Amino acid sequence: MASEEELFANIDALLEEEPQLPPPAERARLREAAGITQGRLAQALKSTVQTVKNYENGRSEPKSPRLEAYQRLLKGWALRYPAHGVPAAPPATVPQPVVATTGTEPTAPPAQAPVPGETPPAASARPSTSLRGPARKTVTPATDPRFPNGPLVVLDGDGSAYGVEGIVLDCPATTIVELVEWTLHESGLGAAKLNRYGKDSDPLIVLTASAAVRLGLPARLEGHEQRRSLRLPEDHPVVKQVLKAKWQLTQRGFGPWARIYRKAQGRERQCVQLAILSWDALDERSWPGVAEMEPADVARVLGLYAQRVLTPRGSTAVSGLELMTAMRPPTKPERDTETGNWVSSHNPGSLGTEPMDPAPPEATPEHPVVVNSGWTGGFLNEEAYQWVRPVDLLTDEECTLPFTVGLDLNTAFLAAAARLVVGLSAPDHFHHVKFNPKIPGSWLVDLSPIELDPRLPSPFTPDGTRPTGPAWYQTHTVAYAQELGHDVHPIEAYLRRETGAYLDPWHDRLKNAYVDTLADLGVTKDLSDAEFLAAMEHHKQSDPALNAVLSAIKATVKGGVGKLRERPQGKHYKEGERWPALERPTWRPDIRAAVISKARVNMHRKLNNMAKMTGLFPLAVLSDCVVYPSPGDSPLDFLPYAASGKPQPGAFRLGPTPGLAKLEGVQSMLWAVDLMEKGLNPARHIKGGDAVLDEGE
Repeated sequence: MASEEELFANIDALLEEEPQLPPPAERARLREAAGITQGRLAQALKSTVQTVKNYENGRSEPKSPRLEAYQRLLKGWALRYPAHGVPAAPPATVPQPVVATTGTEPTAPPAQAPVPGETPPAASARPSTSLRGPARKTVTPATDPRFPNGPLVVLDGDGSAYGVEGIVLDCPATTIVELVEWTLHESGLGAAKLNRYGKDSDPLIVLTASAAVRLGLPARLEGHEQRRSLRLPEDHPVVKQVLKAKWQLTQRGFGPWARIYRKAQGRERQCVQLAILSWDALDERSWPGVAEMEPADVARVLGLYAQRVLTPRGSTAVSGLELMTAMRPPTKPERDTETGNWVSSHNPGSLGTEPMDPAPPEATPEHPVVVNSGWTGGFLNEEAYQWVRPVDLLTDEECTLPFTVGLDLNTAFLAAAARLVVGLSAPDHFHHVKFNPKIPGSWLVDLSPIELDPRLPSPFTPDGTRPTGPAWYQTHTVAYAQELGHDVHPIEAYLRRETGAYLDPWHDRLKNAYVDTLADLGVTKDLSDAEFLAAMEHHKQSDPALNAVLSAIKATVKGGVGKLRERPQGKHYKEGERWPALERPTWRPDIRAAVISKARVNMHRKLNNMAKMTGLFPLAVLSDCVVYPSPGDSPLDFLPYAASGKPQPGAFRLGPTPGLAKLEGVQSMLWAVDLMEKGLNPARHIKGGDAVLDEGE
C-alpha cells in the first residue's frame, strides 16, 4: 500500500503539471460578483465573448498563456468575493455575439434576447474598417430566437467565425464533421422561412482558404475545364469521413457549394450549406471583389444579401430559382376531413411538387418530348434583343450629331415579371383557336405581313428582323401585334387552363432588395433626374460591399430566369436523355419565354413611343440596353419632358426602380458608326473597356 508521502508527491506532481481553475459555474459567479461583463473580460484576455462563455459553461478550457492570466484573475476575485452559497447564472446554450470596444469607449453590455417588436442592439467584433462606409440601412441581427446569430458565418483559419453585424463566434471544429455538428447544435445560425408554408433556411458556413486547409480540404481544386464541375473525388478522406459519420452529400458532391445533410427527423431539418471561397464559390461576375475581402466584410455582404433576398445556396442563378420556391412553396398542411390528421396538400398558385413536360415548341431540341415524338414543327424563339440598325438607314442629320448615349433599363426581366400571368397546369393542344391575350401559352401564327418602320427592330424576333412566315410566339408577343392594330389568326396553340401570377412574390422581394440597396448607396426615389444621374455616377465608388450586394441581386434576377430552362451539361450527354434539371417543378421554359417576351415587348413599346414623341430612332439594342444618337452627352439632352418638367409617360424615364433607365455610357457618334460598319453592336461596348452585357442565361 502506498504511503502518505508517496500519495502527496503524486498529487504535487499533478498540481505542477497545469494551473488549476475553479469549476465553470464558479468562474461565472466570480465574474458577475466583480461586476465585469463577458465582453470586457474577453477584451482583457484578447479573446472573444463566445470563448469566455465556453470557459464558463465547461465547453472549453484556456491554454497557455491565457490560462495563467485567467487563473490569476480568478484567484484575485476569489479573495475579494468568497462564495456564500449564491448559485451562478445558468450557462448559455447558444453562442452569443461578441461586443467589441475600441479606444476609450465604455464596454457594451452583453447581448440580450430580442424583445418582440423591438430592434435588437447591433453587435460587432473585430470590425473590418476597409469597407465599412456609411449606409442608410444596416443588417439587424436575427429576431427569431432560434437563430440568434443570424443566417451565416465566414470561418477563418484560426477558428473565428464572422457573422452579421460584426458578430464573431469561436468555432472549435477541426474536421468537417465537427463543423456540421457545431453548426447545428451550438452556433445559433439559420434564418426563418419566407412563407408560412415554407422551410427555414439552413445555416451557411463560408470557408476561407485557411479554414478549408484547417478542416482537411485542399486550398484549391484544379484539373477541371468548368468551374461548375469542381468537386472532391469520392475517395477523398473528407468525403469518406462525412459518409462514415452517417451524413450525406447531394448529387453534386463536395464542390464549391456542398450541402451536408441527414434525413429530417419530424419537423427538424439537419442540413448545413458550405461555400468555399478559394474554390470559386462566389463568381466574380456576380459578386465582384467579394472573394478577396476580409472575412468580416464577406460576412457583411452575404449577410445583407441573406436578409434582403435569401441565404445563398449556390450561385446567384441557383439562389434566384430557390427564391421562387421559397416565396411560393409547393405544398401546405391541410387537415384530412376523414381521419382528422394533417396531410400535405397542393398550395394554390404554386408549381406543385411534380415536374411537368413542356409542349414540344416550348422545349429545347434535345428534350425527350421532341426527340421521342419526332417533332419538326419549330420552337419558340423568345430571346432578348440583339439588334443593330443597318448603316444605310442612318440619316445625314443623325450622323452629324456629336454623341451616342446608352440607356440601360434597371433589371428589365424583373420589371417584366410584375403581375405576369403564367401557366400553372400542363399544356393542352388546340387547332385554329381564337387568340386570347389573357391565356398564357404558345401560338403558331404568321406575323410576317406586318409592316413596321425599318429604323426600329421588329418586336417579334430577337435579332429585330422581320419574320418570314408562321412561327411560334408566346402570348405577350402576339398580344403586342394585336396592340399595334393587326389581326392575328393562330394556326395552332398550346395553352394552359390553370393560370396565376406565380412570380409576383419573387418580384416583390427582389424589387425591394434592389431599391433598398440602391438607396443605401445614396440613389433614392426622391431625386430629380439630374440628381439621379449624378448619384449613379458616384455610387460605385462609395461602398464596395454594398455594390457587390447590388450586383448579386441583379445576377439573381437574370440567373433565376435563365435557370427556368437549364440545358444539359457534360460532354457525355446524348440527345433524348433526361437531365437532372428536368426533375424540378421549376424547369419551366414557357415561364422563361413569358418573362423575356414581355421584357422585349416593353422595350419595343418604349422605342416606338420615343420615335413618335422625339423623332429619334435607336442605333442598337442589346438585351436591356439601347443606344441613341444625341446632341449632348447626357440622356437629359434627348429624353422627352412635358412643359412642367415631368418626364413624358410611355417613353424611357430615368430612375432607380425596375424598368426605369440609367445611363450606361457615352461615346462619339463616329465611334458608333465605325462599330456598326464592322458589324458590331455599339450597345455591347458603349460602357467602355470592351464591356459585354450579361444577356440573361
